[in-house]
Amino acid sequence: MSSSSSSFSFSSAETIARAAREAANLMQTISSSQKSAVLKRIRQVLEERRAQIIEANKEDQAAARKEVAAGRLSASLFKRLDIEGPDGQKFAALLQGVDDVDKIADPIGQVTLARKLDTALDLYRVVCPVGVCLVIFEARPEVVVNIACLAIKSGNAAILKGGKEASRTNQALADAIQHAIATTQQTQAQGEAMSRFPERAVQVVVTREEISSLLQMDRYVDLVVPRGSNSLVRYIQNNTRIPVLGHADGICSTYLDAEADARKAVHIVVDAKTSYPAACNSTEALLVHSSVVDSAFVDVSKALLAKGVRMHVDDRAKTAIERAGIEDASGLVSSATDDDFGHEYTDLDIAVKVVDSLNEAIDHINAHSSKHTDAIVTENKENAQWFMRRVDAAGVYWNASTRFADGFRYGFGAEIGVSTNKTHARGPAGLESLTIYKYYLFGNGQGSTDYGVGDGKRGFLHEEIPLDTIRDKFVL
Repeated sequence: MSSSSSSFSFSSAETIARAAREAANLMQTISSSQKSAVLKRIRQVLEERRAQIIEANKEDQAAARKEVAAGRLSASLFKRLDIEGPDGQKFAALLQGVDDVDKIADPIGQVTLARKLDTALDLYRVVCPVGVCLVIFEARPEVVVNIACLAIKSGNAAILKGGKEASRTNQALADAIQHAIATTQQTQAQGEAMSRFPERAVQVVVTREEISSLLQMDRYVDLVVPRGSNSLVRYIQNNTRIPVLGHADGICSTYLDAEADARKAVHIVVDAKTSYPAACNSTEALLVHSSVVDSAFVDVSKALLAKGVRMHVDDRAKTAIERAGIEDASGLVSSATDDDFGHEYTDLDIAVKVVDSLNEAIDHINAHSSKHTDAIVTENKENAQWFMRRVDAAGVYWNASTRFADGFRYGFGAEIGVSTNKTHARGPAGLESLTIYKYYLFGNGQGSTDYGVGDGKRGFLHEEIPLDTIRDKFVL
């Protein structure tokens, strides 16, 4: 790349980042009713442009299919590209997601702590937006809508960069959203001051060079959210000073306990592995207590093989399958290697290991998982609770599929991703993950030296103010 090209890229990226910062500052004064009006308009425009968006998506899929055949694009990424879904279900879910975000109570301005420090000296902790969020993602063009809506609802500005495999779809969606923002009718109650909704609240960037420059702009950008492959996330984590919210791997495990119910085990494991193998919440490893290897595990194995799942099994699991006389005409069962555990397949593959105790299963999960989501199948409450306390993951489930690790299923309306961080957001990251807080202090001329021990000094009251009386005190 020439120096002039590099300079242009940096200048272009700075223009985008500065515009996003200005929009984020303006978003602090946007009312809940304005946000709702914009979200309703976005849904309307998406519905009106449905045919155009789906046509753009079909063009992306046609081009991507050639890339898969040439070995330049993974099959798992290709599976995430479709925005229409069977009978239009995915597009319908996309529209429903906009409605769901609109219905969520506006968190901005809500009080989460209130304390009277002294007479006429009141402290409030108030929810506020993070600011400018840079979201980088591969495939999954619906992310454009999810993030835009969550950003608007939470009062943030968003800069979006999708993968080139979905470029046409991403642009069609972005055009629809920006048109919706620009054409939303702004109304206000009589006597109410109103800021105009910033049209640059949602921006889309195209080139990789712009992203490289934006990752250096911690002056303007407050949070980076990568959604995609391990290599994408690792690259971003290693090339920015900006805080990163996300996860590099989705290595989820399911453990069949000694007291697992076979019927539940079959349904849970089949769902966790086969309902959407490319998803980050798909189960990649199955741990089996040795006491159920000839019972519940046999039933689970038959069900997985019937679904075409390739099973990478240890010696004891393989012996159990052979002992049960399970036919493997398609050669789906193979011996596991050490590399199979701790590997994210994103396909119809699963690694299987037999263990002799609950603690052995927990230790294996903590050593090999990505701290995303792990599940136990058992009828023993004490075992379940022990598992849920000891497994170090953002989600720990009892008798439920790991596929429930999703912002929509959690009732978040949509999600910006799944975080395995141990910071302000963990697990499926929804609206709250795009908020932080600031402290409001209302005084009456006090100085810090007025307080202390000795003559003429005042003491603090530190009295709690009931939240139910002032929770929405600062909501616009």
